[in-house]
Amino acid sequence: MGIDMKLTVEKGRPESDEGRSRKEIVVYDYLDKLGIPYERADHAEAHTMEDCEEVSSALGAKVCKNLFLTNSKHSFYYLLMMPGNKPFKTAELSREIGCGHLSFAEAEEMERVLGCTPGSASVFGLMHDKEGLVELLVDRDLLKDEYLGAHPCHNIATLKVKTKDIFTKFIKATKHYKTEVTLRGQS
Repeated sequence: MGIDMKLTVEKGRPESDEGRSRKEIVVYDYLDKLGIPYERADHAEAHTMEDCEEVSSALGAKVCKNLFLTNSKHSFYYLLMMPGNKPFKTAELSREIGCGHLSFAEAEEMERVLGCTPGSASVFGLMHDKEGLVELLVDRDLLKDEYLGAHPCHNIATLKVKTKDIFTKFIKATKHYKTEVTLRGQS
């Protein structure tokens, strides 16, 4: 299906904060403070990777799948960034990172730790993880692209950012690091 609307791509933040969520504005402020350039596509709420296909095409950048996972005690979290077309297999990732049991974190946990709601999780949420509760896991296939697409903590916009800016400037500023994983995504 995808998002049924004409998309335009703009450079940088919106001209006005009116009608924008505080979550979204905080991301623009953070990126601007770090001097990280970005392009933006505004759109209807995108809840699935299928919804993001049109956005990805308009931006000329792959919108990555972001999964917020937790250990069995819900005491530590993982944000997994992976290609949108690759299927996710919990057991495969658990083996790769040596974690016995992984599950999806609850919506309340995502809001508390990343400042995002389901459908809007992205690497930008790491700026809210002041306690260092989240480990960033990145499928190596994402690192091959010059640009990535991600929501600014609200799924009514998607930002196109240079991959190297995300994994150097942004990650460093949030005091996180990336752990690279290789997910086969096959049966």
